[in-house]
Amino acid sequence: MIEKLQKIIDDSNNIVFFGGAGVSTESGIPDFRSQDGLYNQQYDYPPEQIISHTFFTYKPQLFYKFYREKMLFLNAQPNAAHIALAKLEKAGKLSAVVTQNIDGLHQKAGSKRVYELHGSVLRNYCTRCLKPYSVERVKNDSGVPYCECGGIIKPDVVLYEEGLDDRTVVGAINAISRADTLIVGGTSLVVYPAAGFINYFKGRNLVVINKTPTAADKGADLVVYQPIGEVFSKLKI
Repeated sequence: MIEKLQKIIDDSNNIVFFGGAGVSTESGIPDFRSQDGLYNQQYDYPPEQIISHTFFTYKPQLFYKFYREKMLFLNAQPNAAHIALAKLEKAGKLSAVVTQNIDGLHQKAGSKRVYELHGSVLRNYCTRCLKPYSVERVKNDSGVPYCECGGIIKPDVVLYEEGLDDRTVVGAINAISRADTLIVGGTSLVVYPAAGFINYFKGRNLVVINKTPTAADKGADLVVYQPIGEVFSKLKI
């Protein structure tokens, strides 16, 4: 499996990586749908309700309590997958990373062209005047963070009921459609519309690396059921 993946990478000139929460679990950031994921933990409200636009608007105090406890991992470090992808980009092999993650670890590892479909916890802005704020400002506030103008500060993340950023979507789709190899990793491919992006791939090699089966496995040229960081650590880049 590793030998075949190595050959695909060696023979490719325009790789795009499409990843999800499983890319960051090896950095200590929990995913949503695994046995220990956020969706299988008990709260007064379901997590998918808490991280919705409606909940943020009407119960910001509870939103921020959950957000700070369960979605901010500022001490997390890139793992072997993040580092390998950054190296592939630097070597001219990889043209873009398309990620569903909001942790900024791809950039922390050195990746330059990253399409963050669901935004980033590292960016925050006032909902009234749009003034930008650091993640530390949000993290260190004891309650709902407010701008000096009186508006609520919101993380630049896509909550449930919100649409994806148009420019990010166009950039991600263009990158995928031009790739000769698409590596899908650490994602169950059940979150839409993001999961549908892989349908734009028309290149030679579709690779899926995930601990559990996905809907893309049948059409893939290579499927590896292992943690993605473990797989990338064995590659020669």
